[in-house]
Amino acid sequence: MSDKATINLDGASYELPVIIGTENEKAVDISKLRDQSGYITLDPGFKNTGATKSAITFLDGEEGVLRYRGYPIEQLAEKSTFIEVAYLLIYGELPSKAVLEQFRGDIRKQMLIHEDMKNFFTGFPSKSHPMGQLSCLVGALSAFYPESLNPNPTDEEENKTIINLLAKMPTIVSWIQKKSLGQPVVYPKNNLGYIENFLNMIFGEVTGETTFDPVVISAMHKLLILHADHEQNCSTSTVRIVGSSNANLYASISAGINALWGPLHGGANQAVIEMLEAIKNDGGDAEKYLAKAKDKNDPFRLMGFGHRVYKNFDPRAKIIKKACDDILEKLGVDDPVLDIAKRLEEAALNDQYFIDRKLYPNVDFYSGIIYRALGFESDMFTVLFALGRLPGWIAQWKEMRDNKEPIGRPRQVYTGSTTRAYIDINDR
Repeated sequence: MSDKATINLDGASYELPVIIGTENEKAVDISKLRDQSGYITLDPGFKNTGATKSAITFLDGEEGVLRYRGYPIEQLAEKSTFIEVAYLLIYGELPSKAVLEQFRGDIRKQMLIHEDMKNFFTGFPSKSHPMGQLSCLVGALSAFYPESLNPNPTDEEENKTIINLLAKMPTIVSWIQKKSLGQPVVYPKNNLGYIENFLNMIFGEVTGETTFDPVVISAMHKLLILHADHEQNCSTSTVRIVGSSNANLYASISAGINALWGPLHGGANQAVIEMLEAIKNDGGDAEKYLAKAKDKNDPFRLMGFGHRVYKNFDPRAKIIKKACDDILEKLGVDDPVLDIAKRLEEAALNDQYFIDRKLYPNVDFYSGIIYRALGFESDMFTVLFALGRLPGWIAQWKEMRDNKEPIGRPRQVYTGSTTRAYIDINDR
């Protein structure tokens, strides 16, 4: 295969380099096209545009493949922990036992957050959305740690900021939950692991000790691992382009949180539960809504089924389905909403209509069910998504900086008015 592509424009030919990735992905490098020809390319939504070269995550939607740093997601979800996967994503390799223990210890020591951050909650309206609170609080960390504002930190300084954010994120998330319930916050404990600490701060009470079933702990590890990175999506691209201006890590991640907040991106698992609630409130007839989903003239669509990137199956869904089944069996939750979910799942997996159209239950479907079963309110689901995605965002931000990528500055094709003279207000 030629390592050049040729484009003909206005009678002139231009040779453009062909880039081939390690998984045989092919790209035409157009970075010099405008300088050479005056032309730019137009790709609304960047669906066919590679904004960067990245060594973090490989995704093949047609084959249902997802790998972090070369490791299949199936192996990581089964054998690893969320903190180990976080290290892998950020630093590129699986840590040794000693390095992992040091990493865990460094994070554990930084999980407390400044008491003055409690003052933010007095200013938030009582019904303010948790994602709005999260983006505000994460961005505010730069005010409490002004050393992070240095655009040229040493490796040690950058790593300190990374550890700080990984450590404080679960504490911030738990405070948002507790404040929404009017309950006192629960502080992290040095004798608990990352997930155990998070669950204790979320569901524990200051008046007593709380223990959690290993099935619940395992499910949370898997959920966060499966959401830890997903290549160049909307929020990840936001983190990279904000970071390309030399914005600090806290500001860049806050921007990513706001991108994730959009219902077309991170709100899918919340939409699943809202759909199930609507079906329940309409009598709970799952068959009626399955028929509506098949009717091309009916605007209703099943949330949490199929995936825009994964054309055949979502590899994460296979993993989380087992965790979902284990959670529901272990907790013995009696919830009509979850009963409807199981009926929809069974139909989608066996009905030829859904099979032919690849409308399988995806990771958002199962994660929404698990979070519901554990007792999270639906408006916290996207916050939990952000907690899981944090290591991926950090890894992408760090890679962008390590590669010294230029500031992001997309072009446009202008379609407005051409030059015209100003008209006095009395003559308009």
